Amino acid sequence: MNDSSSWGAPPQAGYWGPSDRGPVQGTAPAGPAYDAHPAQQTRPMPIVPGVPDFGGDQEDDRGTARPGGPLFRDETSPAPAHAAVPAYAAAPAHTAVAQNPEPMHDAPQPAPPPKKKTAGRDLGAAIGVGVGLGVVVIASLFVVKAAFVGVVAIAVVVGLWELTKRLDERKGIHAPLVPLAVGGAAMVVAGYARGAEGAWVAMAFTALAVLVWRMAQPPENYLRDVTAGVFAAFYVPFLATFVTMMLAADDGSRRVLTFLALTVISDTGAYAVGWRFGRTKLAPRISPGKTREGLLGAVAFAMVAGALCMEFLIDGGSWWQGVLMGLAVAVSATLGDLGESMIKRDLGIKDMGTLLPGHGGIMDRLDSLLPTAPVVWLLLVIFVGSA
Repeated sequence: MNDSSSWGAPPQAGYWGPSDRGPVQGTAPAGPAYDAHPAQQTRPMPIVPGVPDFGGDQEDDRGTARPGGPLFRDETSPAPAHAAVPAYAAAPAHTAVAQNPEPMHDAPQPAPPPKKKTAGRDLGAAIGVGVGLGVVVIASLFVVKAAFVGVVAIAVVVGLWELTKRLDERKGIHAPLVPLAVGGAAMVVAGYARGAEGAWVAMAFTALAVLVWRMAQPPENYLRDVTAGVFAAFYVPFLATFVTMMLAADDGSRRVLTFLALTVISDTGAYAVGWRFGRTKLAPRISPGKTREGLLGAVAFAMVAGALCMEFLIDGGSWWQGVLMGLAVAVSATLGDLGESMIKRDLGIKDMGTLLPGHGGIMDRLDSLLPTAPVVWLLLVIFVGSA
């Protein structure tokens, strides 16, 4: 058995056959790799923990022989069968076993559950607060007109406080609140008592008071602060004076009710239709939640409500006038909402305040009412007069 002919082939180069130095323990003969050998001529290699066993007759992907050349270009040819492999040698890189095989790409993946549409606010709290505010407004509007003027003045002062506070917190702009609050309340009362002339005079004195009040502080950022103060005086109290100017007419309560109803119904139509059918964004950079479908809903709801209000609430009004007014209200309310959204985006905030649960702050409710007030006042003057 020590004869070289018993191995079936002459020794290869570099192999020390048994005729030279005798059999080398642990090495394989120079015959074909697939030749079978008696069990007594082989000696099993010791199994070292941590080193995978790549030999044997295991019919798996670790021990399966690869006849011929390498399967991939980056693989190296397998070592000759006669080469001795130490038990502690590391396995080649291409024979490493993947610990976490990736799933097959064609395997069916479970579909994600559809996202449920949400209103984005606490509807219970929003409806409750809205009903409460409506009761206060209606009661003051039809019981004592002066009480409604007081409600408007309070809303103006709170709105100014929210706006100036946010300007100070987010931008470091110190618009003087005291002259704005006093001048704003006076502006609302002057609009009711003296009409447009009284409103303009009160606006002028409020702006002058802002300029003088700011002089008591250092001159740094004076122009920035007074500019913000004059803007706040125009944006909140001056636009609100058109509501009290409508109230001063003989049928003022019904005019104000028409104004409030059209604005609220326009907002409701935009919200309901946009939430249910909204697909195309109206102004994604300003207000991502608003859609063109919602705007169409606001127009449709407001036009129907305008026709009914002008026909049954306003003396001398006609349904077609209400249709035009509803269209104008839908546009002005949407622009007012977008305008306040621009301010909030510039300030980096979601709401102007937290006074009204489910709504935000007072300014978040006045955003569509303020720019709509002069529109409704002007159209009513054109259609039925100011008396």
